[in-house]
Amino acid sequence: MAGPDRTTRNDRSRGATARRATAGGDRRPAAAARPDRRGAGGVAADGRVPSARGRSAGQPVPADGLVVGDVPRTARVAGVLLVLAGLAGLAALFPPYLVVGDRELTLGGGLGGVLVGLVVPVTSVAVGAGLAAGRVPRFGLAYAGVGGPLALGALLIEVYRGSSSTVRPGVEVLAGERVLTSSVETGPGWWLAVAALGLAVLAGTCAAAVWSRTVMEDRGALDPVRSGLAGAAVLLGVLTVLCLALPAADVPDRLVDDPATGLEVVVEQQGPQALLERPGLALLGGLLLAGAVVLGSVLSPSLRPRLAAVGGFLAVAVTVLAAGLSGLRDAVASDELEWTVPGAGLLVAGSAYALLTVLAWRLRRTGTG
Repeated sequence: MAGPDRTTRNDRSRGATARRATAGGDRRPAAAARPDRRGAGGVAADGRVPSARGRSAGQPVPADGLVVGDVPRTARVAGVLLVLAGLAGLAALFPPYLVVGDRELTLGGGLGGVLVGLVVPVTSVAVGAGLAAGRVPRFGLAYAGVGGPLALGALLIEVYRGSSSTVRPGVEVLAGERVLTSSVETGPGWWLAVAALGLAVLAGTCAAAVWSRTVMEDRGALDPVRSGLAGAAVLLGVLTVLCLALPAADVPDRLVDDPATGLEVVVEQQGPQALLERPGLALLGGLLLAGAVVLGSVLSPSLRPRLAAVGGFLAVAVTVLAAGLSGLRDAVASDELEWTVPGAGLLVAGSAYALLTVLAWRLRRTGTG
């Protein structure tokens, strides 16, 4: 009986081994044949975004395949600085700005002054709040990075107005009024305006420092038209610089009768100084502002992803549009001033930049891939 029992046990063990081998063989081909669930750009087919370590983060992918990684702390700091800059800019509209001679000036004088003064601060608060919350970080970083050099040029011009404009007195248009800078005293509004521009410069510095460490990419819906956007932006940049070189609102010439001949002659009146005719810090600020407009126009179309290009265009658009609207406000508010062709050119250029911004944003619905 011992022999048959051993034979039966051996047969049973060999059968169990064969069944395990067969089951293992079935599992291996099934695992090898499992399809790859990741799509283009590392996006999973089930609509989830992989994290930087290759694990699913469980976030749905937008229509343009936008992938957003962890937002660095410095990027959020840049957003907070943008919000503070916008709030300071809003607060600067209402207290006394400068006292020139015996005239007290306010940036937000009248409804037109308030509306023009809201353009840049409100945009900064909205973009900065989104960046501080970690939403689409490269959009906010691009806005801050392009807007920083623009704010630096404006900051130097503002410092000149409040500190050294009396060294070489001249006619200026400040807060919608034509004044002679023989004596200038700064008020709370000027200090708030300087603080707003300084915070914008700091935000731009933070944005440039953290840009390469911020992960955000899409499927390239904007790539086919980037060259066209770049060409249009460069042309607008050149037009803007040419318009900035001359006052947006100027004093018109007067027609008087010449008593000797009885004919009407044109008498030129001293108007506001052009941007590049001012000395010292104002000249340096004007050169930086002009260079920043061209640099922002060249850089914005090349920023990735698409929303970063939108942020860069938006920074240039609100700056140029605010300058054009300021010239129109000055001409409407003062009987001594008239709107100039460069002022109208600034308004056209700002509107065109806004159109490029909208175009780059809308392409998310028409892009493929």
